[in-house]
Amino acid sequence: MDILASFGGTGLAVLGYVVPFLFVLTLVVFVHEFGHFIVGRWCGVDVKTFSIGFGRELFGFNDRHGTRWRFALIPLGGYVKFSGDADVSSAPDQEAVGRMTAQERERSFPAQSIGERAAIVAAGPIANFILAIAIFAASAFIFGKPVLSPRVDSLVAGGAAEQAGLKPGDLVVAIDGHEIHSFADMQRVVSMRPGERIELTVTRAGSDVTLSVTPALAEVSSPIGKQRIGVIGVRASSRPDDWTTQHFGLLESIREGGVQSWSIVTQTYDYISRLVQGRASTDQLSGPIRIAQVSGAVASNAGLLGLINLAAVLSVSIGLMNLFPVPMLDGGHLMFYLYEAVRGRPLSPRAQEIGFRVGLALVLMLMLFVTWNDLVHVKGLL
Repeated sequence: MDILASFGGTGLAVLGYVVPFLFVLTLVVFVHEFGHFIVGRWCGVDVKTFSIGFGRELFGFNDRHGTRWRFALIPLGGYVKFSGDADVSSAPDQEAVGRMTAQERERSFPAQSIGERAAIVAAGPIANFILAIAIFAASAFIFGKPVLSPRVDSLVAGGAAEQAGLKPGDLVVAIDGHEIHSFADMQRVVSMRPGERIELTVTRAGSDVTLSVTPALAEVSSPIGKQRIGVIGVRASSRPDDWTTQHFGLLESIREGGVQSWSIVTQTYDYISRLVQGRASTDQLSGPIRIAQVSGAVASNAGLLGLINLAAVLSVSIGLMNLFPVPMLDGGHLMFYLYEAVRGRPLSPRAQEIGFRVGLALVLMLMLFVTWNDLVHVKGLL
C-alpha cells in the first residue's frame, strides 16, 4: 500500500509538471505554426501537413483542403509542410517540384515570389509576438497592473546600495537617465547589470540626488529555482499606500501589451550581448526540462492566469529565437531570401543543403547544451 501511495504521489507530481508544460508549449507552438499556415493559405499555397509535435502521429484528421492536422509523439515543437517542401525544415524539394503539373507547381511554396515566401516565413514569429501582446493587453485591461513604488524601505548591511549612500525612504526615479515607475522596473534593470556601474537618481527630502552603484552578482532562490542576477541590497517598501493599481482603457491596454512584450525583447538581447562579451553566464539558458519545471511551479502558485502569462513570455522568446539567422530556423530562410533578392537568383541547391545541415547541427548542439544545463539545475535542487 505504501509503495502504491508513493507511486501515486510521484505520478501526480509528474503530471503537475507535464500537463502545464504541454498546455503552455502547445498554445505557443500552435499559434506560431498557424501564422505560417494562414498566410500560406492566403498566398494560395497548398498545405500538406500541420503538425503539433514531431515523430509518430498519435491522432489527426484531414480537412476539406487535404491538409493533414496531426498531433505527434514528441511535443517539443511543430511544423507546417507546404507543397514543394522536402522535409519539416521547409528545404525546397526541387525534384518533386519538377514532377508537378503546371497547376500544382503554381500552388507550391518554391513557386511563390520572394515577398510571398518571406511573408509566410515571417508570419510564424509575428504570430508569437501578437499572441504575447494580446495576452498582456487582456490582462492589463481586465485586471489592471499592480504597481509598487520604487521606494527604499531598508538596506542590506554592507550591500552595494548602502555603500553607494542610499538611505531608507529614498525614492528611485531614474536609472542611467531612464525613468523608473515601479520597484519591478528597478529590479528588472538591476538584475540584468551585475558588475556594471549604474547611476541611480533618487528623490530625498524633496531634492534629486544621483548616486553610483555597482550591482553584485548573487544567486537567489525563487519559486522556479535558483537564479544568478544582479542585486544592490535594497528592500521594497511595506507601506500599503506605496501600492497602487494602474487601470487601462482598450487602446492603453494594447500599448501596455506592446510595452511588456518589447521589454522581454530588450532583456533577451541585453543578455545575449553580455553573453557574447563574456559578462553573463550560460547557466541561465533553459531547455524543455526547466520550462516544464517553471510551468509546474507557475501553475501551482499562480493558476491558469499565471500559465497564460508564462505562455506570453515563452511566445516572445520562441518568436525571437526563430528570427536568428540560422538555417532551419525562420531567420535562416529569411537570410536566404535576402540573398536571392540582392543577387537576383536563389542560393544554389547544394549551398542550401549545406546550410540546412549546419543549421541542424547548431540547433541540435544548442538543444543538448540547454538540456545539460537543465539536468545540472534540477540536480542542484534535489
